[in-house]
Amino acid sequence: MIEALITMGGLGAVIGVVLATASKIFYVFEDPKMLEIKDALPGANCGGCGLPGCAANAEAIVAGEKGADSCVAGGADLAHILAEIMGVIVEAKEPDIAASTCTYGVPGADLKYIYNGMSNCRAVTLLSGGMKVCTIGCVGLGSCAKACPFNAITMKENGLPSVDEQRCTGCGVCENICPKHIITLSSVTRRIMREYTTDECTTPCQRACPAGINIREYIKQISLGNHLKAVQVIKERNPFPAVIGRICPRPCENECRRKYIDEPVAINFLKRYAADVEKEIDHKILPFKAPATHRKIAIIGGGVEGLSTAFFLARLGHSPMVYEATPNLGGLLRYAISVLRLPHEILDRDIEGIFEMGVNVQTEKILGRDFTVSSLLKEGFESVFLALGGWDSRLSRLGGTRNESDIEEPIPGTILLMDFIKHPDRFSLKSDIVIVGGGELALETAGICKDNGAKNITILFRSSMKTRALDPERLKALAQKNIKVIFNTGVVRLSGEGDDLQELQYVDLDTLSKYAIPLHNLLIASGRFPGLIFQRSETGTSESSETAEAPLLWEGLEPYKRPAYHKETGLLAQGDTLTDFQGTIHAIGAGRRAAASIHLLMYGISPTVSEIVVARESDVQNVDHVEAVAEGVRQIMPLSDAKDPSVFQEIEKGFTEEMADAESKRCLQCGLICYQHSGNA
Repeated sequence: MIEALITMGGLGAVIGVVLATASKIFYVFEDPKMLEIKDALPGANCGGCGLPGCAANAEAIVAGEKGADSCVAGGADLAHILAEIMGVIVEAKEPDIAASTCTYGVPGADLKYIYNGMSNCRAVTLLSGGMKVCTIGCVGLGSCAKACPFNAITMKENGLPSVDEQRCTGCGVCENICPKHIITLSSVTRRIMREYTTDECTTPCQRACPAGINIREYIKQISLGNHLKAVQVIKERNPFPAVIGRICPRPCENECRRKYIDEPVAINFLKRYAADVEKEIDHKILPFKAPATHRKIAIIGGGVEGLSTAFFLARLGHSPMVYEATPNLGGLLRYAISVLRLPHEILDRDIEGIFEMGVNVQTEKILGRDFTVSSLLKEGFESVFLALGGWDSRLSRLGGTRNESDIEEPIPGTILLMDFIKHPDRFSLKSDIVIVGGGELALETAGICKDNGAKNITILFRSSMKTRALDPERLKALAQKNIKVIFNTGVVRLSGEGDDLQELQYVDLDTLSKYAIPLHNLLIASGRFPGLIFQRSETGTSESSETAEAPLLWEGLEPYKRPAYHKETGLLAQGDTLTDFQGTIHAIGAGRRAAASIHLLMYGISPTVSEIVVARESDVQNVDHVEAVAEGVRQIMPLSDAKDPSVFQEIEKGFTEEMADAESKRCLQCGLICYQHSGNA
């Protein structure tokens, strides 16, 4: 008996030691914050967050993959509780709603095969890409509808999913299960931020439009008689519909598929028609906007790019303030285009529509004279964006004069090379100078800077040494004078303190490694100041003082590139200086990208685009001819009678309702490769 007790006691001791050791070896730490969030969640496991259960949602919230408002069942009160646990603030957010992007279902599309007995979209997609000739089109088997936990999706007779917005919670289950990205989440913010990708159903005209307007949809609305709905579709991507309807170079029409039969649809004249209808009712049709965030952003420049940036920021829910140097807004639209083509009344009306979105403006305010980047950031603006325009905008802004006071330095310590070369004696250079671009002129400028007292000079070229073809002996002679030349670089960041420029960061275009250079002055070989986004640096204010008078630390970053140049990095890249601003429609597109970049940076996200963004070199499924389409005469824009010069008239009169109806019905309502055959509904 005693032996048995001893044996049992010994076994208990051994087991205790083993369990104690195992507990240390296999101990799993549970984050107290995650446990607190798990306890706060309702435990409904409804799937509304798009994850398999509340525990998974709690993990995603702690990891930063889901927001505090991700729980559909808990509502707004729970969102604030979870935000308090995470130590963040909940901002109002418009709901995500699922939406189908496919134009033609299986009944209306050319078929590759019919898979009898198949009932799952993923399975069909694995068999030669699906049943449709279109590689990304909806196969129509309704996997999204079957997966929706809220019965918000039904399949219609046309073979496409339809979403009940009242039932949809934006959980993303349908988006995750669709093998072709046909059904995706959509919201005001998503629509503004998006760049079209190669796995979307985009039309040739839409891809050619620098602003990315949904041309097919607004022409469809005109054909249905919904003229004001057409205006709203246009304003999703273009705050100047009446202006663009009069002056656009119409690159979209070059890609219209009707050219394979007769003539392209008069896309731009239809845009003008819709805008003129809005003008006649004397009521502004405004696109949707996100809930207010009360985040203040300053935009310097009241031309097309600046006003467009402000327009899209207001739609994202922010509070933009535009500062314009001249008494009037509009930039070159006001001063460089004949009123016979663009009456000021038309321009002013489009600008008034931008005001109604929530944009504020102050005119006759000049950056560098009335305020600085640093002072605006200290006033509470979270970002400052430069949209100063090109050399022609400068001439307009400065009135054509060249006085000493006219030389602008909107970016601290930054000078345009052409200003410096003409008047080097007007600038007080400090010891460390960086010159960006300029070729042979940059080398000559370096000598002038040296004569004016600069000690260390660095020249940055985007091109390679081989392309620049500089003599090694000359480079050696420059190095002996403390003039360093670095090739194959792109400037990606400026930083400073108060009104002083302190550091430049550049990237090696081969290795993508980043390097910093201390500097006091930056000379740029460009006809315009770059459109940089300025914000407080991570450290906030100078460490030397914590008072309100302490100099503020800031950084200047560039917006992401337009899709055609999305692989380029740094300032003065191909397309940076001129391409975005060769026309008003390009400036509108640049303004939207600037607004998207500002929005991302304010939330700590690097502004980049998808690798599969639609660009010039992208492989996109398309057609090179159309079949079963009857010819139809294009409507000709009627011109005004100029016999009486005393009566002001625009050169072009605009379409009548009958002309617009006839022209809109010429549109083939294209999908990626689908289009409307004659006689089809």
